[in-house]
Amino acid sequence: MTTSTRGAAKTPAVLVLEDGRIFRGRAYGAVGETFGEAVFSTGMTGYQETLTDPSYHRQVVVMTAPHVGNTGVNDEDPESERIWVAGYVVRDPARMPSNWRSRRSLDDELVQQGVVGISGVDTRALTRHLRERGAMRVGIFSGEAVADDAALLARVKEAPQMVGANLSAEVATKETYVVPAIGTKKFTVAAVDLGIKGMTPHRMAERGIEVHVLPATATAEDVFAVNPDGVFFSNGPGDPATADGPVAVMQAVLTRRTPLFGICFGNQILGRALGFGTYKLKYGHRGINQPVQDRTTGKVEVTAHNHGFAVDAPLDKVSETPYGRAEVSHVCLNDQVVEGLQLLDQPAFSVQYHPEAAAGPHDAAYLFDRFVSLMEAERA
Repeated sequence: MTTSTRGAAKTPAVLVLEDGRIFRGRAYGAVGETFGEAVFSTGMTGYQETLTDPSYHRQVVVMTAPHVGNTGVNDEDPESERIWVAGYVVRDPARMPSNWRSRRSLDDELVQQGVVGISGVDTRALTRHLRERGAMRVGIFSGEAVADDAALLARVKEAPQMVGANLSAEVATKETYVVPAIGTKKFTVAAVDLGIKGMTPHRMAERGIEVHVLPATATAEDVFAVNPDGVFFSNGPGDPATADGPVAVMQAVLTRRTPLFGICFGNQILGRALGFGTYKLKYGHRGINQPVQDRTTGKVEVTAHNHGFAVDAPLDKVSETPYGRAEVSHVCLNDQVVEGLQLLDQPAFSVQYHPEAAAGPHDAAYLFDRFVSLMEAERA
């Protein structure tokens, strides 16, 4: 991605999809060019959390909500230290933010971090196109980057695809760090950072867990050196078929029968560790209003999602795996995609969505309590 300084709202911009569909609008954020996978997010709020979610690395996010930036940008809500989206597409950006916590406009934040975006686009038409044709490569061009349509399309087709992309190490911490327990320490957890969001270790710390966050390249020896009561595998970007290292670490954890919890990418890693395959969804699940049923209780949750891949596991039976019996514990009610796995013969489970997020707003918070219960039972 190349960028220049902030462009005025009147600067022309062009969005080019790899199938040749073109949308024209105005520059939003930095001026220049960027490439990525075009995906859409259905959240009406939470754009700041979306932008700073490492799972969106190398993705150009289309916001289906028509008005974006109304509450500006604050310093409390980011999920990481930077914006990770490759590009940003909105219909009607706020002319002036209004919120008591706002410190600057979203436009200014995008400029400061060099994120190329486009506004004035018919995002409903673009979203319908992606739903029908599937997520695909895209480029956004503004200012001097704008050229002949055919030349821009050729450049989009040269961009790397998401299938086969190994991205976790690009967004994860390079050094181990510790998030202390809030109040009395009850447990120690080793968290493998595949693109972890800041709220995740905080949710565990609230429950008396000291969290040791390890790089995506951590080995089983690194994990066990923490002497953990439980092991956590985080969300993250890329194709789970490339994550052989984390899969091997998880298999070592399963062999040792240490309580295990995974979310999002971690769910896909558990699927692979158990012997299931993964596949790319046509356009994925992204937003904070996704209905998921916990099949162990029958409860339906409103959940936050950000995934373009899923686990290929049978919904209608218990499966035999090298680590005991496993079953699908959660399912998306929109399309019956696997949203969770659990082992029946040892303490391990995962979900495909984000329980640390405030969708619902607290529908999925119980999953951290379930993790605590597994560690309590193992200690007992």
